[in-house]
Amino acid sequence: MIQITIIGSGNVAQHLIKAFDGSKTVEIKQVFSRKKETLLNLVDYEKIVTDYNDIQPADLHIIAVSDNAISEVSEQLPFNNQFVVHTSGTSSIELLNPKNRRGVFYPLQTFSKNKAIDYSIIPFCLEAENTADFKLLESIAKSISTTVHSVNSEQRKALHVAAVFVSNFTNHLYYLGQEVCEENQLPFAILRPLIQETADKINTLNPIDAQTGPAIRHDSNTIEVHMAFLQDENKKNIYKILTQSIQHNGKKL
Repeated sequence: MIQITIIGSGNVAQHLIKAFDGSKTVEIKQVFSRKKETLLNLVDYEKIVTDYNDIQPADLHIIAVSDNAISEVSEQLPFNNQFVVHTSGTSSIELLNPKNRRGVFYPLQTFSKNKAIDYSIIPFCLEAENTADFKLLESIAKSISTTVHSVNSEQRKALHVAAVFVSNFTNHLYYLGQEVCEENQLPFAILRPLIQETADKINTLNPIDAQTGPAIRHDSNTIEVHMAFLQDENKKNIYKILTQSIQHNGKKL
């Protein structure tokens, strides 16, 4: 069994714990959390440590903390020449302290507490400083997922930016749409079939070919009606910018 230690107790850390639970390839040796009670529903009490000095050597140490904390946490680890990775989409491999062998184990997915996920379809983007460590990462990733990629730090940064556009920004647009519905006594649920169909199209069409709506049709009358309807300046600005971007096919405005 490959022994791993997970350092962190947030969304990503908790989902990784769930993903590795019951694995025939990987065993969770320890989990670091500042508060043991945070993880008691996921990990045996004796496996949870709250002091960096109690973290023991393992085949892999996964730092699953906020980007701002990665460097500090990697410095706190009480050993040298162990294999240590982070899970960040944006941070370089260089952010990890060089006293240990370094890598990246980035699951490309949005994680929310109490939302079940099919881990087998999550793409894992991997990076390591040598072939042996990469092969270890690859075997660990393949123990929980069918989709594994070799991605360097610059590529991963680009991927994370793209992910923010297609996930985080899109979800914010859902929120704005929900506000428009609720302000006009309409249920947001009425939009869910449209949201699902729009997402499903990407399985068979390129985004540029799937685009519909008044912007791509250059329907100026409808656009003017929408702009006049919107009273909130934030929504007006977003509507205007996205309309212009669609009409220019995403090119510089």
